[in-house]
Amino acid sequence: MIVRRLRARPHILAAALCAGLAAANISRPQALPFIAVLLAASFGAFALEGTARLAAVALVLAGAGWLWGAFRLDVLDRSVLTSRIGHVDRVVAEVAAPARHGQFALRAMVEVESFGQFPIHERALLELPLGRAPPQGTVIETVAEAREPRPAEKGFDERAWLRRQGVHVVLRGRGWHQLGRRGGLGGISDSLRGFVRSGVAPGLDGERAALIAGVVLGADEGLSRELQERFQQSGLYHLLAVSGQNVAIIAGAILLLAALAGVSRWLGELCVVGAIGSYVLAVGLQPSVVRAGIAGALASLAWLASRPRDRWYFLLVAAVGLLAWNPYNLLEPGFQLSFAAVCAIFVLVPRIEGRLEGYPVPRLLATPLAVAAACGLCAAPLLWVDFGRVPIYSVFANVLAEPAMPFLLGLGLISAVVHPLVPVVSESLAWVNGWCAAYLAWCARLVGGLPHSQVASLRALLLLADAAVLMWMLWRLRRPRLRRAGELCGAGVALGLAWRLLG
Repeated sequence: MIVRRLRARPHILAAALCAGLAAANISRPQALPFIAVLLAASFGAFALEGTARLAAVALVLAGAGWLWGAFRLDVLDRSVLTSRIGHVDRVVAEVAAPARHGQFALRAMVEVESFGQFPIHERALLELPLGRAPPQGTVIETVAEAREPRPAEKGFDERAWLRRQGVHVVLRGRGWHQLGRRGGLGGISDSLRGFVRSGVAPGLDGERAALIAGVVLGADEGLSRELQERFQQSGLYHLLAVSGQNVAIIAGAILLLAALAGVSRWLGELCVVGAIGSYVLAVGLQPSVVRAGIAGALASLAWLASRPRDRWYFLLVAAVGLLAWNPYNLLEPGFQLSFAAVCAIFVLVPRIEGRLEGYPVPRLLATPLAVAAACGLCAAPLLWVDFGRVPIYSVFANVLAEPAMPFLLGLGLISAVVHPLVPVVSESLAWVNGWCAAYLAWCARLVGGLPHSQVASLRALLLLADAAVLMWMLWRLRRPRLRRAGELCGAGVALGLAWRLLG
């Protein structure tokens, strides 16, 4: 009985575990007394039957998640480097992520191996003078001063942002030289990233090469500050974060190649799992790519195990994985926006597509329009809370940019695979892909440069209210006459919105 119910209600158990992990951000229980309570509750669950037993198991999982989340947060909050703040000494560290060029310094996340004579294994933010940046994966030596992160200013709290990543100290270096390269899983990740990066846009340089790499690898450090701002203002910045679309293209391409080559489906699904894992390692453990990677791998494993595919369950498992590793992920805008967008696609897109059937919207345009509208509507409150600004023309921008995205992703990945074998073909694909990148940059500059492309906090709140009223009217009105009246009311609301924005 218990086995059947657990199989019938996996969503409840996964959601309970997510809730427990998330609760650790609010309070942290005392370990020993709480473990005793969990053990007692676990034994008590077997004395129950039916729904009561399922509820008891869910509560136990929530408690276990709460306890594990508290343990992980204690680990992330623990720091040895804070005792060295104010000291200057020799530092040996591994560069864990690509360095970013700021206005006054280079900044890179590093894994500190030693500070002076003290062996330390802790993450830190390294600041270096402008110039040559240390490549990702290198082991470097520098002389640095340990400092506290900057306090909150201009709406950004660097100290809180770094703390959520387990970073408590900023190292101000004076220069660096390479000692070697890291090994292990990090070394494999560096090799995969270097392989994709070297072949994704051969023969191209400048903005087009940087944009292709940004779309394929989720790396925006090569883009100019002006273009990054245009992507933010137009609502297209999410295209520079690897998401489910990238993973879906990889899985679909591998299964297509397997079918054309006459390879069995089970071997093709195994190749999909391996390719997804390699791609996640190459891109890095960003919330959006980890979520998409877990969901894609679970879809293939479900086929191999002859189990039904359940996208909601896959989403919950991805959330469990991310929160179990770092419960602070719940507070990160990237995590919130990624999961909100996927929920919007699951819930709102079919309904919006159904509503669009009564309007003269081409079928090829209906899905991109529905996805852009659903994601924009659900992301707007989060953008307003986290950044104080909301892009106004994001739906228009995403529909405009949609035709280029499959080519940018597909041609970029094919170019990276083909480059070691046939460099000439890879360069030809990159040349074609460069025009797609130029088109995407044009879309971002066009829409991001429109008047009032973003609104600040108060206007964003008014905009959301107007948009909610407009969508509610169009949603409720089904009869043709009432729909026409709703369109007139919607036009009036739109005119009032325009007057409010321009005023």
